[in-house]
Amino acid sequence: MKAYVRIDTVDQRVELADVEVPSPDADEVALEVHAFGVGVHDRYFISPEVAVPYVIGLEAAGVVTAVGSAVHGVAVGDRVMATTMMNPKGGTWAESVVVNQRGVAPIPDEFDFTTAAAIPIAGDAAVECMHTLGMQPNQTLYVAGASGAIGTLVVQLAAQRGVRVVGAASPANHDYVRSLGAELAVDYRDPAWADAVRAWAPGGVDSALAIQPGTPASSRAVVRDGGHLVSVSGDPCPSERGIFVEQFAHRPDVGADMAELVEAIAHGRINLEIERVYAFDEALAALEKTETRHARGKVVVEVRRAGTSATKGHPAPSAGTERG
Repeated sequence: MKAYVRIDTVDQRVELADVEVPSPDADEVALEVHAFGVGVHDRYFISPEVAVPYVIGLEAAGVVTAVGSAVHGVAVGDRVMATTMMNPKGGTWAESVVVNQRGVAPIPDEFDFTTAAAIPIAGDAAVECMHTLGMQPNQTLYVAGASGAIGTLVVQLAAQRGVRVVGAASPANHDYVRSLGAELAVDYRDPAWADAVRAWAPGGVDSALAIQPGTPASSRAVVRDGGHLVSVSGDPCPSERGIFVEQFAHRPDVGADMAELVEAIAHGRINLEIERVYAFDEALAALEKTETRHARGKVVVEVRRAGTSATKGHPAPSAGTERG
């Protein structure tokens, strides 16, 4: 099969190659990939112990082609979205993939494959961020990276729970960020952006979510004394003024919230923004676009096959989707 692979565990170059189709173990599911989501982590998020060439990627949507002997609740022919974290057999940037059954969820009838492929990683991170923040109605939240895949969902989830949100984004995305529910949008390149936030929330915001790399320290500057800062980017940031600084971590207890998010997207209560859908042979361009960290919402790649359609079902919820 065709797949995008790392050929070295140190060199982060990605190439299109022919690799063997993986087979599922007892607790795994094999699927024909119809689309996969693109993330900034896809190029480098592999274990140093894996064998190369190693297929990159963490999320996909497709059709189940085989199930292991210990798999329950999933059948051949099911439409599913899937995640895989450093599986030794490879990731999702391929025509076929195997994933542990715990990483598989059904695709709602309202979704096509490209929509489903955009949800798993950003959606999971968004609901985990909301859990970590633990905010109450009328509290204030600053989001650094409000127009990206995670930020787009967090702004909506927070606003719908009565949290007052200010989001940082490029000026071209300010109207978009406000349309998601933010009361204020600021330009992170404007030297006066922090003053604008403090004018909007005198004394500082209750919490800040630093999604973009390099933003935890600047985000901390607009948090009130004794407030809360969550760093999604992983950048270290020492505490000051009694601010509780916390590194984002994956949580095992958000399955119900993730299911609610999927349902909300399916019924139009949450907007899933897909900036562009690329063809399979354009996947490296899709990765490079995502790595600029200037994509609005999510970037997705369709895996096209002769005689088959890479999408089925209803159109994606985002009216602004552009197909490459």
